[in-house]
Amino acid sequence: MRTLRAVRECPLALRLLFINQCGIDAGFYLLIPFLATYIGHDLGMSAAVVGLVLGVRNLSQQGMYIIGGTAADRLGPRVVIIAGCALRTVGFTLFSFGNSLPLLLAASGISGLAAALFYPAVRSYVSHESGERKAEAFALLNVFATIGSLVGLLAGSVLYLTDFRICALTAAGLFAALTVAQAFALPAREVDAEHDPILRELREVLGNRRFLCFAFATTGMFIMENQLYMLLPDGAQQASGWGGAEALLLSAGAVANLLFQFRITRNLEQRGGGMRWVGAGIAVIGLGFVPPLLVCDAAPPQGAGDVVPRLLVMVSASLLLYFGGMVAYPPVLGLIPRFGRERLTGTYFGLFYVLSGATAAGGNAVIGWVMDVGERTGRTWLPWVSCLAFGLASGCAVAWMYRCRVLPCPYPAAGGARAQSGAGAGAQEAMRMLPGQQRVADDAGERRTS
Repeated sequence: MRTLRAVRECPLALRLLFINQCGIDAGFYLLIPFLATYIGHDLGMSAAVVGLVLGVRNLSQQGMYIIGGTAADRLGPRVVIIAGCALRTVGFTLFSFGNSLPLLLAASGISGLAAALFYPAVRSYVSHESGERKAEAFALLNVFATIGSLVGLLAGSVLYLTDFRICALTAAGLFAALTVAQAFALPAREVDAEHDPILRELREVLGNRRFLCFAFATTGMFIMENQLYMLLPDGAQQASGWGGAEALLLSAGAVANLLFQFRITRNLEQRGGGMRWVGAGIAVIGLGFVPPLLVCDAAPPQGAGDVVPRLLVMVSASLLLYFGGMVAYPPVLGLIPRFGRERLTGTYFGLFYVLSGATAAGGNAVIGWVMDVGERTGRTWLPWVSCLAFGLASGCAVAWMYRCRVLPCPYPAAGGARAQSGAGAGAQEAMRMLPGQQRVADDAGERRTS
């Protein structure tokens, strides 16, 4: 009820974006989880072709985020969101006719580019509309994304039993409906017409060392989040011998997200701000890889007496990952726009997604290699300990940045002392400003004195 009340209190634009995010995730999970099986089994293509098609989608998405973010800053996020949904409609429609490699590659590339457009644009729009309640808005966005993923998986599982092409056309129809609905209902935001050349703005963002350090410090969160689809399902299936273990882990986490995400975010915001807890949240994600150490080297299960306790262990690991993400993810997204000028919000989101996607891909490769080494050498604990190390290192890095006060967020006064006033306080605040923020303040001062 608290979540529904918070949604009703949001501006119309935010409520539309929440529905949009629900539809985006529903359409994605209607099709993409079944794409590899369709290409490899139904079309009879090789595993190399499956990897190529999926790789093209990931590459076109991760590599083009910066384009979507920059376009959102210059054209307005509304235009870019609508264009992204329209492109996703085209891409998913092509999948329904995709029985040849060129068509599959074209559909995959277009679908990835579409996501690169609307993901940073949606986050930029939410950031602008939510004001100082950014973390809560991103928490609600996460809740609606979870609802969409559950609906999409359930519907896709049913539709795939009939024909993959029905999955593709249904998903394309959903994105077509989102395109039309947003074209008519999503309010346009005023776009700042005063922009520097694109390369100069990109240099400004890339030259923001604190932003880059923060992006790399949070990489452990995205590397470990990806293990919900790689290491954890593999470990759960080996420990329990049940092929449906992955669905159980994801379902348990999704239900927990729906029940607790907004409640956790609001409570943390009321207790000193969510950023002070991000390091702890990432550490909790890392601790989620501790329970599987109890069952990773166990003998094959001999019955329900073995299967149920092992599944409970793996579900507890999944819940720790989800709860850590509920603590860390919304304030991280809420902090990104504060690193620089407001007019570059989309660019900051785009670059952040490029960096997180690249590091997640590299981290997946490392974890996959460690899994192979652990299997060959009999050290089944090795990948779990590696993920634990990733989580603790990433959590400590973010906590250190917060403790050293290098993040653009409010900090409690040291030792409970009263905040300074007058010129001293103003100078102290100016010292904390980032270059882009200082430039905006200087411009504002010039306008006031002229």
